[in-house]
Amino acid sequence: MTHNDSRAAAGRLSVAVLGTGLIGIDLVAKIIRSGRLDLRLVAGRNEATPGLRRTAALGVPVSAGGVDSLVDVEHPFDVVFDATSAASHARHVEKLSPLGTTLIDLTPSRSGRMIIPTVNRADIPAHRDLSMVSCGGQASVPILHAITQAHQIDYIEVVTTCATLSIGHGTRMNLDEYVETTQEAIRCFTGVRDVKVMLNISPARPPATFRVAMSLLGPDLTTESVSSVVAGAADEVRSYAGGFEVKACTVNDGKAFVSVEVTSSGDRIPRYAGNLDIINSAAILVAESYAAERLSMAGVGKS
Repeated sequence: MTHNDSRAAAGRLSVAVLGTGLIGIDLVAKIIRSGRLDLRLVAGRNEATPGLRRTAALGVPVSAGGVDSLVDVEHPFDVVFDATSAASHARHVEKLSPLGTTLIDLTPSRSGRMIIPTVNRADIPAHRDLSMVSCGGQASVPILHAITQAHQIDYIEVVTTCATLSIGHGTRMNLDEYVETTQEAIRCFTGVRDVKVMLNISPARPPATFRVAMSLLGPDLTTESVSSVVAGAADEVRSYAGGFEVKACTVNDGKAFVSVEVTSSGDRIPRYAGNLDIINSAAILVAESYAAERLSMAGVGKS
């Protein structure tokens, strides 16, 4: 039995977090609560960063050695959450994939298999580089996929609004990638080619709650049919992101408008930062789904 198989047999998979910004620190809080994930290391590149210091204060092992600290270990990690930058992700895949590690990518790098848990969770076990797309993608694609399964749609427009205080340095470096990756995910999961995505970073005080406004054009849209599928899709998302709420759902002359807001669960991020909460909650669900598959293969829970 290999070391990784032994850890799976013990009931949890070993995981590490790469990146100590807003996303990384919230991931730490969520992983600590998980019954299937064993947080073994949080790695950054500067030991003086507040995120690394706060993580160390929780009693979690930390390193300022970046990705190299995840490679230079006796036993490779089963899962690594990459919460760094799109430009860095390819190098992380190159270093960690040969070790058998599954990477869950929270950057908009577009290098791996895009996963939206309510749409294609079944794809998780077959891939070792799993892209969480973007916060806007995680909030919009479940709704848009549901509508396009029931209706012909000719055009989709998505406008995402985030509070400036909820956008960290890494995200600000990746704004173009954010838009491109979100557009690609919407095209992939809806089949609609004419897609436009916009991102607003709001400096308002008090900070604006994360929201996503979606407009769709199609010939057979009705209020009843759109409302029904949107409600069903929202219920599925709320099973792992409880702050997901539909604020508007209207249809008029072949145009549907759906607006959603997401509040965070209030771990180590403010409630308005639903953008961080939804992508992290989806990432944790992906990791736990992968763990469940691995644990099942290891015979955990079988009599």
